[in-house]
Amino acid sequence: MAKKATAADAQLIMQLYDLRREAEMRKARNWWTGEFFPQSAEDFLKVARAYGTQENAWLRQVSGYWGMVASFVLHGALNEELFLQPGFSGELFVIYAKIHPFLKELREKLEDPDFFAGVEKAVTRTKWGKDRLKFMIKRVATMRERMASGKN
Repeated sequence: MAKKATAADAQLIMQLYDLRREAEMRKARNWWTGEFFPQSAEDFLKVARAYGTQENAWLRQVSGYWGMVASFVLHGALNEELFLQPGFSGELFVIYAKIHPFLKELREKLEDPDFFAGVEKAVTRTKWGKDRLKFMIKRVATMRERMASGKN
């Protein structure tokens, strides 16, 4: 049986939410969710290897944030059910859905079999998470089509 959420879990969620509201983090999150639609591993790697650019910093900032939060869940420091609430983790599912189609290739090209592994495990280890990911993959595909056609 899953650990029951505690007041400490709720406090941690609120602290993590506050981190998401920081000005530069907001810019990074807006870029990831609204502008960055990699079509391939190469699209992702182009940004990941563009050291010193704002987009590279944003890529690392948001990826690092969600990797850190996923590690809290995977190691029992944060209640998983509370974490998986769409109001908190919805953005994570969007971000993961964007790279999911070419995650295997990214791991090979980066020579890092653990790239995004914590996020992947946090997103896919429950039935609810797997179902939500399927939904989000479809939503991201629609978003990609809109971006490609200029319809936003």
